[in-house]
Amino acid sequence: MAKVWSKRFENTLNPFIEKFNASISFDKKLILEDLDCSIAHAKMLGKTQVLSSSETLKIINGLEKIKVEYLEGNFSPSLPSEDIHYCIEEKLISLIGETGKKLHTGRSRNDQVGTDIRLWLRKEIDNLEILINDLQKSLLHLAETNIYTLIPGYTHLQRAQPLSLAHHLLAYLEMFQRDRDRFKEVRSRVNICPLGAAALAGTKIKIDRNFTASELGFDKIYKNSIDAVSDRDFCIEFISASALLMSHLSKISEEIILWVTDEFSFAKLTDKCATGSSLMPQKKNPDVPELIRGKTGRVYGHLQALLTMVKGVPLAYNKDFQEDKEPIFDTAETISSCIKAMTILINEGIEFDIDNLSDSVKNDFSNATDLADYLVGKNVPFRSAYQVVGEIVKYCLEKKMLFKNLRIDEFKKFHHAFDEDLFEDIEPFNVVKARNSEGGTGFTQVEKEVKNWQKRLLV
Repeated sequence: MAKVWSKRFENTLNPFIEKFNASISFDKKLILEDLDCSIAHAKMLGKTQVLSSSETLKIINGLEKIKVEYLEGNFSPSLPSEDIHYCIEEKLISLIGETGKKLHTGRSRNDQVGTDIRLWLRKEIDNLEILINDLQKSLLHLAETNIYTLIPGYTHLQRAQPLSLAHHLLAYLEMFQRDRDRFKEVRSRVNICPLGAAALAGTKIKIDRNFTASELGFDKIYKNSIDAVSDRDFCIEFISASALLMSHLSKISEEIILWVTDEFSFAKLTDKCATGSSLMPQKKNPDVPELIRGKTGRVYGHLQALLTMVKGVPLAYNKDFQEDKEPIFDTAETISSCIKAMTILINEGIEFDIDNLSDSVKNDFSNATDLADYLVGKNVPFRSAYQVVGEIVKYCLEKKMLFKNLRIDEFKKFHHAFDEDLFEDIEPFNVVKARNSEGGTGFTQVEKEVKNWQKRLLV
C-alpha cells in the first residue's frame, strides 16, 4: 500500500531511507496500546456524531478483530508499514473498507503516539510497583532473621562501627521505598492525555477530549496542544527514576560481591545464583550482582541519550522524538529483570556466615567510639575522650593488640576514669545494643523498624 502521504510526492522513497525512517521494528511493542487508543477515539467520534453509529460500530469491531488476530499470533506488524499506527490503519481498511479511512479524523500521529507511550509506560510503572514491593519483602525477611547478627559498618570502606545486619539491610528498604515513591510521582505526570491535540494546534473537528481521556483511564488532559505533542519530560523522569533505582541495585550488588570474597568471607553464594569458571574449578562467580552492576551504566546511558535528544529541539513535534521509544523500552526491561534477579538472589542465592561476621567485629577497633563514649559517661568532655582513645589505638597498633587484650592498669595509664566495667561497654554486642537513638542500630530500634515495615508491606 502506498504511503498515506505519497500523493504529495513525485518519486518513491529510497529503500534505505524508507528503512532508516521507519519505527515499526520497535514501536510495534505499542500495538495493544494503539488499538485501545483507536477504540477510544472511535467511540468519541461516535459520541460527538462525527461518525454514524454504524460506522463507529464497524470501526470498533474491526479494531477488536485486529487485537484478537494479534494475540493469537495471526498478525505481525512489519515493513513496509513505517510505524505501528499506519500499520493498524492499513489493516483496518483491508478488513472493513472505506469506513476504516475515517478513523484518523480529528487526530494526528503526533498526539496518537504520545498517548500510546503513556498507556504503555503506565502499565510498566504499575508492574514495577509490584516488583519493588517483592524485593523489599525479600530484604525484610532476611532482616527479620538477622536482627542480632552483627556486621562491621564502614565509612570510606574502612571499619567504622559494628551494626546489626538487619539495620544494614533495612537501609536498602528505605532506598527502594524512595524509588517506589518516585515512580508514583512519575506516573501522575504520565497519566495526562494528549489525545485531541492533533498535530500541534488542535482540530476544528467536533471532538470530546475529556471523554477519550476518561475512556483510557487518564486523570486529565493537556491544556496546551503544543505542549501535549512536544512533551517528553515524562520519558526523562521515568528513566531518571530508573537510574536512581539502578544505583541502589548496583550499591547492594557491590556489597554482595565484596561480602562473598575470601577477603571478606561474610557470606556465600548458593549454587542457585552463581556460576563456575571454565578454567579454575574452585571458582564460584557472583554473576548476578556483577551483571546488575554492569547494566546500571546501560540505564545511565539511556538517560543521557534522552536528555541530549530533547535539548534545543524547537516546538512542536520533531522526528527526533522517534528516538524516545527504544531507551524507554530497554530501560523498563532492564530494571524489571534486574529487580527480579536481585529478589531471587536475596531469597535463594546468599547465605551469611554468622561466625565470620561475629569474629570480624570482635577483632578490630570499631568499638573505639564507644570507648570514648565510656569516658564521656565519666564526665570527660568528648573531644578530650577522643584524644585519649586515639592514643590508646596508637599504643595497641604498636603492640599489635586490641582493646580487649589490654589490662585495666594499662587503660588507667591513659586516663584515671577507666574502670573494669569498660570491657562490658565495648563488647561488640553491647555496643550495638546500646545505640538506641531514633533510627539507630540498637536492637530495640531495629525490632521496631522491622515491625513498621511488616505493616507497610503487609507482610
